[in-house]
Amino acid sequence: MEINMNEQNGSKVAVISSDSVIINNVNDALDLMANVRYNGCDKMLVRKEHLTEDFFELKTKLAGEILQKYTNYHIIIAIVGEFESYHSKSLNDFIYECNQGTRVFFKKTEAEALEALHSVDV
Repeated sequence: MEINMNEQNGSKVAVISSDSVIINNVNDALDLMANVRYNGCDKMLVRKEHLTEDFFELKTKLAGEILQKYTNYHIIIAIVGEFESYHSKSLNDFIYECNQGTRVFFKKTEAEALEALHSVDV
């Protein structure tokens, strides 16, 4: 796993790179958050592929637990990927609601995610 910084107009985003799943559970998410904070960031971008598929099964409650921890610790996150393949109404509603706020974003491209992240204050 690599953490690269993307800076624009005083806003700093940790862009996570990995060839594998790095968040399998809440502890993995907290470890990642600690690494991002260690690098002086409060905003991060991860790809959908970095998250276990259980994250996208809302009945597991994994997404809610992880995103609640990130919100409690004032971490803003964008998840990049194609989400249209999920045919769950509750997941689609969840993604829609997240995108209406300023703490969690689900975006199709890294450029869209960076724009959203850089546009909000911590």
